[in-house]
Amino acid sequence: MKYLFALTLISTTLFANAQDQFGNVFSKINDNVQQNSKAYQTLKYETETIGHRLTGSVNGEKAEQYAYDLLKSYGCDVKFQPFEVESWARKTIHVEIGSDQNSLVKMKAVTLAHSPVSADIVGEIVDAGNGMEVDYQADPAKFKGKIALIYLGVLPGSPAGTKSLHRSEKTAIATQYGATGVIIINTVKNGVLLTGTASVTGKLISIPAVCIGLEDGMALKEKLKTQAQTAHIAMTNFSGLIKARNVVATFKGTELPKDKVVVGGHLDSWDLATGAIDNGIGSFAIMDMARTFKQLHLKTKRTVEFVLFMGEEQGLLGSKAYINQAKKEKTLQQVKFMLNYDMTNDPKGFSTSRAEMKELFTAWGDDIVKIDTGFKNLFNAGAGLHSDHQPFMLEGIPTGGGFGGKLPNNSGPFYHSDGDSFKLVDEQELKNTVRYSAMLTYALANTPKIPIGIQGEEELKAFLESQNLKEPLTIAGEWRWK
Repeated sequence: MKYLFALTLISTTLFANAQDQFGNVFSKINDNVQQNSKAYQTLKYETETIGHRLTGSVNGEKAEQYAYDLLKSYGCDVKFQPFEVESWARKTIHVEIGSDQNSLVKMKAVTLAHSPVSADIVGEIVDAGNGMEVDYQADPAKFKGKIALIYLGVLPGSPAGTKSLHRSEKTAIATQYGATGVIIINTVKNGVLLTGTASVTGKLISIPAVCIGLEDGMALKEKLKTQAQTAHIAMTNFSGLIKARNVVATFKGTELPKDKVVVGGHLDSWDLATGAIDNGIGSFAIMDMARTFKQLHLKTKRTVEFVLFMGEEQGLLGSKAYINQAKKEKTLQQVKFMLNYDMTNDPKGFSTSRAEMKELFTAWGDDIVKIDTGFKNLFNAGAGLHSDHQPFMLEGIPTGGGFGGKLPNNSGPFYHSDGDSFKLVDEQELKNTVRYSAMLTYALANTPKIPIGIQGEEELKAFLESQNLKEPLTIAGEWRWK
């Protein structure tokens, strides 16, 4: 009997280990998504019938309802999470530039959020290079009362190791040094204009901010070397409180129902195009993950919430609302992990803010490789800002998602532009996002023990410093430590 007990124990242990690899369920997920995925066709329908998904607009409201109805049609337990948001939308824009006020020529430009409701300024343009702090420090006084010309990324010829900041952080620095306006040069050829927020807080900024094309911007930089240039910037915009809604589909856990894995991405988009890449491919992949879970009757130990956030483009407003609501309900500590899908496409591995997850993530990746060798089981540990994982990370919650994929059909240059349309989407690559991400979600929600917990204040402070995030968080007013 002793030997029989020992043999039974060994068999049980081996079976448990095999189950922890989740290979059988991964295969079911793979087959279901390959054969039944609805992500591509539903995203196509949305872009053709609704269009853009700007938070606070009629289109934004339609997109929220469409996501809710779609998840309901899959049989999901779905709800709206309403919140009030200070919505911003562009109205009119007029930019003229010339050697003096009598020779101004109209220039193609687009307003950046959250520029003032009304602005009409004339001023001398001063080249602020990359728009980093160091670009102002040599002669701080020369920017006061002037319009700062800033390159969006890092200029060719910049010192080795120069790192860029977000456009909102560059605008905040320009404001700090007394600039009365900001002209940001896009980095994409052929005059592509970029929109997005120039506000680190998601609220109105005090100076107008516009984007101009690469060729126009670089030509202007050259003129400034030999002749002073003047700009006239006039604009009107809308800003006001409106109601928006996150959409939440919940799959209640069987053993640890109060432990949550949040799988989120933003449903909203800017209004210049239909936002098929940013972030249609992410949000519609999330909805298809929920469809897969429901159709396969997948059960998880931990609760899984698939969340479509609104207001990301205007300052992570939906994800911040989720955090604030969880704090009010005293349920934030239930969130054990957050997976974020923002422009994720055809991932070749997994990423996470916490390196301690490597063993589990790559073990699950080994099982995926057995199903599809196109998955390379890459792993990346690190943390960044400016997407819906950020509010979770700043509460000490581990975050992660897909890694190593490329955007489809050279769509990168059309980020936040009028070229972000459905024709850029690749159906199979979108399926790959759904199936690999559904596998990761299932494994994370079922693994017996997640080896990392929520970071305390001092641990979180040290972590953020190690990730070089103190400077951008300080600029944004979100560094809460002395």
